[in-house]
Amino acid sequence: MEPEQVFVLRSGTLTQESAENLLVGNLSVADSWLVDNSRARHLPEHYQRFKSWVLEIEPDLGALDEFFEQVTELTPRQGMWFPRIEYITSVDSKQSQLVLRMRPAPPLESSIVLWSFSEPDPRLNPLVKGPDLSLGMQMRRAAQMHGADEAVLLTSQGYIVEGALTSLVWFRGDVLCAPGDDIDWIPSITRKEVFAIAESMGMQTRSETVKPADLVGLEIWALSSLHGIRTVESWVDLGGPVGPARHFEAFSKRMRILSASI
Repeated sequence: MEPEQVFVLRSGTLTQESAENLLVGNLSVADSWLVDNSRARHLPEHYQRFKSWVLEIEPDLGALDEFFEQVTELTPRQGMWFPRIEYITSVDSKQSQLVLRMRPAPPLESSIVLWSFSEPDPRLNPLVKGPDLSLGMQMRRAAQMHGADEAVLLTSQGYIVEGALTSLVWFRGDVLCAPGDDIDWIPSITRKEVFAIAESMGMQTRSETVKPADLVGLEIWALSSLHGIRTVESWVDLGGPVGPARHFEAFSKRMRILSASI
């Protein structure tokens, strides 16, 4: 696998640099997406989400559109890539930096095993991707110690929020379900895409406030910009089996159609 390349926006130009030269501070915003031989799903939406988060912190930052243009130009047109863009702020919040990490994509997976994280959702900023990214990775490592691939975050009352680094949806028959807006989850572009596909197919959708045990026997998916849809093959502490993946092929086919040249 090729090594990661790091680019920093300096004087309006993305310049390749060593990771050691990055601003020391906080990862305030991050976003990433899969590029498969010059094609990606909803790249403008990723840029817009990143921009909206950054402008909440630094409203006068005017370099974002030029930054996105250069990110697109620097993305290789051959092979599988998983770029990540970052907005880093200094500890005193007086400086900021826009960064591109051009990363080869890891192997893609179509299934996943879940485990419920043993404490209530510990994230400090659950509505923005970036500040809690390293914490999400730590929770995923905890899941791996329990024989799973991903940790499921729960509220203090035990209701499902989302995965540490994924969005969760499930089916009750042919009704697509997910946690509602009364629970804090990162606005997921892939989740939005899956709901749009369901509605285009004439399927019903709804939000639910549920605990893991309420999903026994149901078809469950974990969603991410890297893997797209992964079917949940088991949930370590669910209390019963998950259901078969009856809708996976139909949705996956439509997601492939929706990818566009960058």
